[in-house]
Amino acid sequence: MPARADRGAGAGVAPELAPLVERTRGLQPWRRAFHSANGVAVALLPAALGLGKATVLLVLGMLLVVVLAADVARLRVAELNALFFRLFPSLASPREAVGIASSTWYLIGVFLTFAIFPMRVAVPGILVLALADPAAGTVGRLWGRRRLGQGTWFGSATFLAVAFAVLAIGLGPAAGLMAALMVTLVEAVPWRLDDNLTVPLAAAFAAWVVGG
Repeated sequence: MPARADRGAGAGVAPELAPLVERTRGLQPWRRAFHSANGVAVALLPAALGLGKATVLLVLGMLLVVVLAADVARLRVAELNALFFRLFPSLASPREAVGIASSTWYLIGVFLTFAIFPMRVAVPGILVLALADPAAGTVGRLWGRRRLGQGTWFGSATFLAVAFAVLAIGLGPAAGLMAALMVTLVEAVPWRLDDNLTVPLAAAFAAWVVGG
């Protein structure tokens, strides 16, 4: 995700929670590494373990029920929300103080991508989320100066390069570049939806459109 303001950060945060939330600001390298590792594992493990699409959706669906329930409980009970920020200061983000966790959006995006698209395009779509998004966020925060949509030119250029590297493997250079441009445009547009939801769906859709 190219550099951008933390949506919802600080708005509506209880005073006792504010110091814990403040610790989660910044580059968050462990959060980005966790983001990448989870995405790569979710994308590649099903084939490595010989799991069919139905099994993958069953496992992801059960996990989604658990994390959604945990998020609802956390946002309703201040003590649980504070515990969340105490336990995961390197993985939480400020916007999660008053909204659904990025990890929940991540799981929703992955689940829908597997559910809607064939595995041949769902897997690269999820890999774009796992690799291009955190790379773009890191570059955008460190060196991005000129804004482009909800990110920066440097961040979006990085997203495009990594997305192309991922998509070109299965689609070839020309189709991979076209698909990468499509998903980069979607990523840069300031949607209200979380990019952990929009990026894998857009990447899989673009791969499906140009690759057939």
